[in-house]
Amino acid sequence: MKKYDLNSVSTLTLLGFGGLAGLALLYLFARHWADFVQYCFSVQVSLHRYLVQYLLLQRDRHIKGGMMLIAGSFIYGFLHSVGPGHGKFVITTWLATHRAQLRASRLITLLGSLMQGIVAILFVVILAVSLNLSLGDLSLSRYWMEKASALLIAGFGLVMLCRAAGIRPLSLLPVSASRHQHNGACGCGHKHQPAPDELTGGWRNAAWVIGTIGIRPCSGALMILVFANAVGMFSWGVAAVTAMSLGTAASIMILATFVHHFREWMINVKLPGVARYSATFVRLVLAAGGVALILFAAVMFSTIIPVSANGDFIAAGC
Repeated sequence: MKKYDLNSVSTLTLLGFGGLAGLALLYLFARHWADFVQYCFSVQVSLHRYLVQYLLLQRDRHIKGGMMLIAGSFIYGFLHSVGPGHGKFVITTWLATHRAQLRASRLITLLGSLMQGIVAILFVVILAVSLNLSLGDLSLSRYWMEKASALLIAGFGLVMLCRAAGIRPLSLLPVSASRHQHNGACGCGHKHQPAPDELTGGWRNAAWVIGTIGIRPCSGALMILVFANAVGMFSWGVAAVTAMSLGTAASIMILATFVHHFREWMINVKLPGVARYSATFVRLVLAAGGVALILFAAVMFSTIIPVSANGDFIAAGC
């Protein structure tokens, strides 16, 4: 009779209970998703009003106005990333399916968050300040930018599916999932271990993740920038958006750290037969991540906030 390591059996049991608990939480989360989104939106509107109040205090030369605006923007960015959003989903999926170093994971998260702020600033500078577009035109531009962001996420998911199938679409990826390290560790004369590049994804994938996160500016950032420009305090609006980006980065970095350690624990768990079929497991994980991104992009594409003739920042609670 084949004997199994007690640690492996205990790990399997733990994974089983963890899977059941995860399914239960997923069911509850899905059942109350609409209420959760509505609650997050109401909190966001309240925070928007506080930020506008602090900006007006600074305009009126109140000493605490600027400090409260920067601190409040950082807190807003931190809390905003706790709610539903594309950045958390993209970075979580990428980290779960690509074995990047913790420092690299945090750097990618930071750059993606900062890019969100930069895109928001450029959006308002070009369209509102330079071209002096109406609020309705700004809302329309925001609408199509979010559509493009959803398509970019779906494209990244499609690339992950191609990687899982061993395809290199347009040579965007450094390696395909069909390359493996080999030796005589099994009956077929090969050791079925994935190559290192298959688990890291390379710098091109990291750049795609940063772009996918950053191309869609935060609604709060657009709101405070448009309002700051309207009251002649655009420089303070830029400072507030920078603080928001850092707050968002701090929050997602915590999530990235957790996902990183959980992924490493899963990789290092020694379960019966896992080493032999690790290449197949990598492909399945990549495929699952790609499907998840495509489904998320489809939901995001169909639920983008409609165009508002009065401007999004009014609808957002200013």
